[in-house]
Amino acid sequence: MRFETRAIHDGQPSDPVTGAVMTPVYQTSTFQQDGIGKPRAYEYSRSGNPTRAALEAALASLESGKYGLAFASGVAATTAVFNLLGPGDHVVAGEDLYGGTYRLLEKVFRRWGMETTYVNAAHPDQVAAAFTDRTRLLWVETPTNPLLKLADLRALADVARTRKAWLAVDNTFASPYFQRPLELGAHIVVHSTTKYLGGHSDVIGGAVVVSDDELYRPLNTYQNTAGAVPGLWDCWLVLRGLKTLAVRMQAHEQNALRLARFLEKHPAIERVYYPGLPAHPQHELAKRQMSGFGGMISFDLKGGFPAVERFVGGLKLFLLAESLGGVESLACYPPKMTHSSIPPSERRRRGIGAGLVRLSVGIEHVDDLEQDLRQALNTCA
Repeated sequence: MRFETRAIHDGQPSDPVTGAVMTPVYQTSTFQQDGIGKPRAYEYSRSGNPTRAALEAALASLESGKYGLAFASGVAATTAVFNLLGPGDHVVAGEDLYGGTYRLLEKVFRRWGMETTYVNAAHPDQVAAAFTDRTRLLWVETPTNPLLKLADLRALADVARTRKAWLAVDNTFASPYFQRPLELGAHIVVHSTTKYLGGHSDVIGGAVVVSDDELYRPLNTYQNTAGAVPGLWDCWLVLRGLKTLAVRMQAHEQNALRLARFLEKHPAIERVYYPGLPAHPQHELAKRQMSGFGGMISFDLKGGFPAVERFVGGLKLFLLAESLGGVESLACYPPKMTHSSIPPSERRRRGIGAGLVRLSVGIEHVDDLEQDLRQALNTCA
């Protein structure tokens, strides 16, 4: 079956009892057992629940994986992956990454004795050079947050395989509609289901998808033991979002490509970061590796922070807010919002400058969105 069909049907058969076409919300904490030591399919909703199981099966299908695991947030899903490691282990991570992931690595796992080296994941040779005999995990985003850099997943999978390490890919920005890292050699895929998978800015969630039994078992054990599982209504909301993922991603991309072309020509803007533009240094990789370019755009405003303040103050449709991937358009200032946990000097070294703005392009009419950007940019002149 094609992606659009699987998004609506896989893991989500009609209810065998009532015939309900939508997966029921099994709002129960526990399940009756047939006798001592004789549980049925489910025992306790932290360990497993039919609503969550439907979501996990659907996510595994869309990412071309064997196993899906749902978590209470994207950070909880990321934490589960890092918990595959132990004291003394080493991680190589792409240096352009979500500020919350950086905070998790530096504020939590470094205290536990796990070390991280950050590299430009766009260059496989730099990634390979950062490996040590203690490296067990290569963590990358592609496209990255917030500079929309790409990592060549086939090349990085070769690096990881040669060094007997796992390759984990945060696929939140692309979604499985535009990119499926497991098909390109990755071992682990991570999502914040809060974003495009949920799609309506009304849920917090995360997911991990794998195909390897040896990876699934400890991740499943951690999920049950640590207990950072999503609520059942949250699972249902993400399931509902998956059903329209394909059509939403098409609309996000169509709008983003037009706005990126508009921004690229605007005199108030110094540089636009969008992999769908031919000027993007990895445009050809994006065409090979992805089936579309996504709905995220970043750009550098001339004039730095004062210009950014005028710009966001002039927006009417784009809302100044954290997060991304919903049907509504959002504007974000990474240095003081999503990436504020990264020290200023480190942000500057990584290319996150004072004039950087990140847009999550929604599915409103593109003429209205372009007009909103135009009139807000006029305040920066």
